[in-house]
Amino acid sequence: MTPGQAHLVEQLRARFGPKAALTDPTDIEPWLTDWRGRWHGAAPALLQPDSVEAVSFIVTMAREKGVALTPQGGNSSMVGGATPPADGSSLILSLRRLNGIRSVASGHAIAEAGVILETLHAAAATTGQRFPLTLGAKGSATIGGLVSTNAGGTQVLRFGPMRALVEGVEAVLPDGSIHDGLNGLKKDNRGPSIDHLLIGAEGTLGIVTAARLKLVPAVVSRSVAWLGLASPAAALAVLRVLQAQSDRIEGFEILPAESLGAVLGHIPGTRSPLDSRHAWYVLVEATSDCAEPVDLALLLAPLLERGLIADAAIAANESQASAMWRIRDSLSEAERVAFGPATQHDISVAVEAMPAFLASASASVEAAFPGTHASGFGHLGDGNIHFHVRAGRRGGPDWAAQEGEAVSRLVHDLVTAAGGSISAEHGIGQMKRDELARLDPARVAALTAIKRALDPKGMMNPGKLIRPTSP
Repeated sequence: MTPGQAHLVEQLRARFGPKAALTDPTDIEPWLTDWRGRWHGAAPALLQPDSVEAVSFIVTMAREKGVALTPQGGNSSMVGGATPPADGSSLILSLRRLNGIRSVASGHAIAEAGVILETLHAAAATTGQRFPLTLGAKGSATIGGLVSTNAGGTQVLRFGPMRALVEGVEAVLPDGSIHDGLNGLKKDNRGPSIDHLLIGAEGTLGIVTAARLKLVPAVVSRSVAWLGLASPAAALAVLRVLQAQSDRIEGFEILPAESLGAVLGHIPGTRSPLDSRHAWYVLVEATSDCAEPVDLALLLAPLLERGLIADAAIAANESQASAMWRIRDSLSEAERVAFGPATQHDISVAVEAMPAFLASASASVEAAFPGTHASGFGHLGDGNIHFHVRAGRRGGPDWAAQEGEAVSRLVHDLVTAAGGSISAEHGIGQMKRDELARLDPARVAALTAIKRALDPKGMMNPGKLIRPTSP
């Protein structure tokens, strides 16, 4: 531990108690590795503030002493965004003790950074409302992390990502000052939005301590259907027709036949909703916040008659609806078991361009790396697909380590050429930092300039999103 780090820990304990800073390696160890086991760091202390004032104290002292900080919530980052550097130069700043829900009112809630997403869901439900963002890590992901990564999920189609659901942010800026954006003003023209600068910044520009979040009426009923069809182009045509007929389409997930086969073959208790086989499948969900449900059968009938949909199954009850969603939620797990080594890409292109991109990108990758197999599944409705390239006949268990970087570079080149993004919902972290710099130097130059202006000592989450900066 450096003298500056030791002084910060000593002063923090003196003012806020022994729980505010842990130095026992046994307590720190679980938080040094990302949840996928890809990145491993080191940190001599784990800071645990339980108030905004304590966070401000930490950041102020860290700036004075030149101590770097790695903010961490549920440690569920997919890109190593919450893992400290391996050299022990940064202290972990955990927001997990800052976990109060300050208020739940009509149309909004104010939740602190350490509140677990599932906890917010439960709190909103007690008032007949819901927070319309969910994802697989809802039992561990925290509000601060979700804000800082502009998280997505399966409901972006209707409600947008985290950025669209945040009405204001409270945060400690790199100089230790507290930015309070929780007032909920609809009109505020005091220059560019500090709130929106912090959303998606991955903790590099400040520490989010609380957020004012949009709530919507709770779901009274939902209609879920499983569709079989010929192609992603047909799926997109179906989506546009449904959206033209109803503003209640909340989920629209696409997957190829091989992905369904992986689930059926490796996830116990799953079964195909359709007796017939098709090249592609779509899971569609419509919700209603009133007594009258959305009649998906009525909406889908003309599309079946036109041949856009080859076959469809409508969930007759909640159990069947959950079974359909279980297939979708099990795709990543099933593909790992069924297909072995793969490189995985969280990418987006314009919704209208996605069907053609899926075909052309798969062909390009398979031609460049003979023996591999590429396919995608996910959120067609918002242009975000999880594009996986599997080793196939090309390699064994270590294939991804040998060729994964080259494969990902090609995929990212194809995405960029299509005007898309190499990170649709998982963030940049450290995994995609260098690729972002290679593909979008103008963006990185602007981000670097902002970082140097707000955090001249480069102490906030160093090494994430952009390369470490120095004065």
